[in-house]
Amino acid sequence: MAEFTLALANKAYSSWSLRAWLAMKRTGAPFEEVVIPLRQSDTRTEILKYSPSAKLPALIHGDVRVWESLAIIEYLAELFPDAGLWPQDAAARAHARAAAQEMHGGFLALRRALPMNMRHGFPGLDYDDAVGAEINRVQAIWRDIRKRFPDAAGDGPFLMGGFSALDAMYAPVASRFATYAVELERQAQAYVDAVLDDPDMQEWRAAANKEPWIIPEFEPDEKAEEN
Repeated sequence: MAEFTLALANKAYSSWSLRAWLAMKRTGAPFEEVVIPLRQSDTRTEILKYSPSAKLPALIHGDVRVWESLAIIEYLAELFPDAGLWPQDAAARAHARAAAQEMHGGFLALRRALPMNMRHGFPGLDYDDAVGAEINRVQAIWRDIRKRFPDAAGDGPFLMGGFSALDAMYAPVASRFATYAVELERQAQAYVDAVLDDPDMQEWRAAANKEPWIIPEFEPDEKAEEN
């Protein structure tokens, strides 16, 4: 039996579950994953077996239960300091955590207009100026990190060199930009490509493609047909 259990929502749609899962994968520790599909009659009952908030993801480690993606990442960073989930440099680490927290608490317009969908592409979907402004803000965050901390980034394709907690936090946004074929700056597009080419992201996508569950609100074409 694995020491860690990670309870997740649908891999096709759950951006928060993806973040925690990517961080867990980076530790190299074996873990059991439990996928609980959303919008089912027993969803809440099943989630409460793992998460006191009735939300996913949730990490179970012995008697410890950690819910909320960013809290899970921090817990794993403490348990596995050699995994490099946060930069060693204090200034770079503080900046990375601020950028991660901004992602955690913001970008609501982008999330609502461009829901994560790992199975299908919807190029040409219209979005308003509020979404456009948030897309620009994401690109500015990425651009600023590479400019401010070039030594941390080095030659690696990710925001601070090797794949880190910061990339785990922004990976679902990168997937959204690909799903909706959002036009990006050259450097931002290169980053999106690097995230999508990551083996763990490809593993997650492959699992998402095998899921049988469909949630119409995350499928823009189906949602449009209902209106």
